[in-house]
Amino acid sequence: MDVNKTSPKPRRNPEPSTVNLRSAMDPQPEPVSYICGDCGMENTLKPGDVIQCRECGYRILYKKRTRRIVQYEAR
Repeated sequence: MDVNKTSPKPRRNPEPSTVNLRSAMDPQPEPVSYICGDCGMENTLKPGDVIQCRECGYRILYKKRTRRIVQYEAR
């Protein structure tokens, strides 16, 4: 019999992955600008806001066109 045997060492928990840290540090999404289909007023909405013009109450809003250049490759 070997008397010098020791019990196995407990394992340490691995370090948290950077993916989990990044998702926890993500800022809130930026508000998006929409244009009212009736009065033309610009409305800024955040996620969870009611989709309705703040001026006239119209419920059809159009998303503003992006200023970023978008280019697609057609084949």
